[in-house]
Amino acid sequence: MNRLYFGDCLDIMQEMPAASVDLIYLDPPFNSNRDYNMIYQDETGRPLPDQVRGFSDLWALDNERERAIKDLPVKMCEAGVDAAAAEFLKTWMDSLRTLQPQLLAYLSYMAERLLPMRTLLKPTGSIYLHCDPTASHYLKLVMDGIFGIKNFQNEIVWCYREAINSRKRWNRKHDTLLFYSNSKKWTFNADDVLDPHAKSTIRKYKYRDERGPYRLMGRGITDSPVKSKRDVAEKWEKERPDLVYRHYLREGTYAVDYWMIDIINQNAKERLGYATQKPLALLERIIKASSNPNDVVFDPFCGCATTLEAAHHLKRRWIGIDITIHAIKRVAKVRLEERLGLREDHDFTVTGLPRTLEGARDLWERDTYQFQRWVVEQVDGFVTTRQTADGGIDGRLYFDMGGDSLQSMVLEVKGGTQVGIGAVRDLRGALERDDALMAGLVVMDDPGPRKTANFQREMAAAGDLNHRGVRYARMQLLTVADILLGKRFNTPSVAYGKSTHTTIPLL
Repeated sequence: MNRLYFGDCLDIMQEMPAASVDLIYLDPPFNSNRDYNMIYQDETGRPLPDQVRGFSDLWALDNERERAIKDLPVKMCEAGVDAAAAEFLKTWMDSLRTLQPQLLAYLSYMAERLLPMRTLLKPTGSIYLHCDPTASHYLKLVMDGIFGIKNFQNEIVWCYREAINSRKRWNRKHDTLLFYSNSKKWTFNADDVLDPHAKSTIRKYKYRDERGPYRLMGRGITDSPVKSKRDVAEKWEKERPDLVYRHYLREGTYAVDYWMIDIINQNAKERLGYATQKPLALLERIIKASSNPNDVVFDPFCGCATTLEAAHHLKRRWIGIDITIHAIKRVAKVRLEERLGLREDHDFTVTGLPRTLEGARDLWERDTYQFQRWVVEQVDGFVTTRQTADGGIDGRLYFDMGGDSLQSMVLEVKGGTQVGIGAVRDLRGALERDDALMAGLVVMDDPGPRKTANFQREMAAAGDLNHRGVRYARMQLLTVADILLGKRFNTPSVAYGKSTHTTIPLL
């Protein structure tokens, strides 16, 4: 069955069987020194006042990176990397420590993840690393070391048209794909990715029969030196057909290593509002060329699931991983279900998102930030970068009360076991200082009868919100167990697509 994972691909790849993947495509962070934000206008029908951080492409040589760099030689040896290549990479990376420490941090991150990909590929498998000129030449050295210089097949230049944005230099309108095989034998279906013929070539094939366009070619015909063999062949076609033959035009010409594929138009149905979304045509071309039906296509940075959709269209099996809950829950999963009509647990599985209280606790212990994101998005909220005065807000839930703008409920998530009345008071203070109309607190465990009574008194003091004759408590409480049962905060119409709610009563 097709699989979609939430988590760091480094951890998940350790659990995947060796030599189980036919094709890997990865579109990782580019070392662009940028933060990528996504605005969720498509999900609410109108722009929100806040943004959520999609992922960070900022790098620092911290303790985690230093440990990874120290462990790389051992991991390379375990993965079967040539000893001389491993020593070269170690020496080269060490030289970057002073010259370009941020680049070293990025390259160590990539090398750490490329190593298990080499193990996952079948001997006949291939890998395409998508990058840009910022670090493509550095990444090629890493790929040469891990996959072997002899297994380098192509540097593919993807050219695209986009608005001109610089008057200081040549405008940068291409990305790079580094294509490596895993051995001397690999899958490549050249006839499935033919390029169109040039117009001058097509003009030569002016005849047509049941097999298609053709031109006449002569077999050893000699005649006046003024005339070409083609002219003579046309003259002799009826008189001496044994001396001429028909050369038929193929569907296209064999593809070259620069591709003209347009980026996704801002208004195209294909666009999902994901900052680094790639065109479906780009992925279909790669998958057609380097895999066969029923092969396994793996994308360890699957983002908005373009690779997975392309693989599905082409009847390949697929595996996708992403480290952000938003990408898995709100983009990839929705895309698979709504655009492709696939059903979770029937056509694909989702692993890593909590389904039980124990799973939620496990996520809290592994990654507090991702736990908070999961909770906020479970209640149909949005993780925001904007903070209130005390900086204690984890997200916002937007709702419609009429008018031109959306109203909001600020959300705070507490995963610890010792949540006291102070958390409620802090949230109430944040609500009073913010422009939100409501506030919601989510806790991991039921506070118990005594605490719950204290929480209710403090929250009731914040008053109610009246809208069209319906009364809503301005402050509300949910537990993770409530959320897993389908309960949601009780607000006016929530501005999130097709959500349905089991509301909670007023406190």
